[in-house]
Amino acid sequence: MRRAKLVGKQTIEICEEDFQEAPKADEVVIQVKAVGICGTDIHIFNGERKDVEYPRVMGHELSGIVVEAGADVLNVKAGDHVILDPVMACGTCRTCERGHENVCGSVKCFGVQMDGGFQDYIRVPAKQVYAVSEQVPFEEAAVAEPFSVAANILARAEVTSEDRVAVIGAGTIGLCIVQGAKGIGAQVLAMDISEVKLKKAKEFGADACVDTRDTSFEAAVEAFAPGGVDVIIDAVGIAPFVEKCIGLAAPFGRIVVISFDERPIQLSPAVVTRKELSILGSRMNCKRMPVVIQWMEENRINPKAMISRIYPLEELQKAFEETIRDGQSNVKTIIRL
Repeated sequence: MRRAKLVGKQTIEICEEDFQEAPKADEVVIQVKAVGICGTDIHIFNGERKDVEYPRVMGHELSGIVVEAGADVLNVKAGDHVILDPVMACGTCRTCERGHENVCGSVKCFGVQMDGGFQDYIRVPAKQVYAVSEQVPFEEAAVAEPFSVAANILARAEVTSEDRVAVIGAGTIGLCIVQGAKGIGAQVLAMDISEVKLKKAKEFGADACVDTRDTSFEAAVEAFAPGGVDVIIDAVGIAPFVEKCIGLAAPFGRIVVISFDERPIQLSPAVVTRKELSILGSRMNCKRMPVVIQWMEENRINPKAMISRIYPLEELQKAFEETIRDGQSNVKTIIRL
């Protein structure tokens, strides 16, 4: 089978290797059919992740077909089209037992701290796999993973149809949030510096789209929701934007942080207290794949419109280089196996 390995900074090699791994009783073997390139993959490709060792097979946004299931597997069977939840936790600590495997102390992400989906076959625990309709193309099914991240963000913020939601950044996650929030019935403001991505946000139902090169965050929010927004999400992931979010939230507002920026922020406890704000973290997803599958079945989201380009596995190096080069206009790159 083919395996695409990142062997060094910005260097991918595709090799042929035997795959003779029979599944354990609680595992499945999947023939990978499509894999998305994530922002995390780009950081790994650029050598920016200290927790990644070479060589590494990247790729955690994937879909495929079950080719073999272990003796104890009941949730899927051979021939099923499936998507993978890439959050791999210990399953036994107190955090996992309380249902928060995404923040387990030993949590790993498939394709980051372990080899991932840029290869023809993988062997994974069956509990991480969810069946999807054969009517959903593999390329679209692979986009379920970033939608699951958005689903977790919206769940953490307890977004309802009564809320006014502001999303800073209309990249992949930002656009997934826009679609998910509109599916719930909320009013949504999208802010970015890319005309292409703001146009996408508008297509996905955003009630207002603002280019922050021309209009400040403060002016955009005040025009959209005088007095502040009920929910504000920094989908860019940098510390200065988190600081801005605090000032833009309405009383009883919820601020969702998904950043791994290590820089400290300045926070006024008085502002948090006076407005009774909630500052919430959201990491990966917390078993949200079934929610996304329901969204797809009910046509609440449009995964197809997220896909900017498709490459074969043999062109993975080119796919990364061109995705990085065209970052302002590209939303989601899919690798077809």
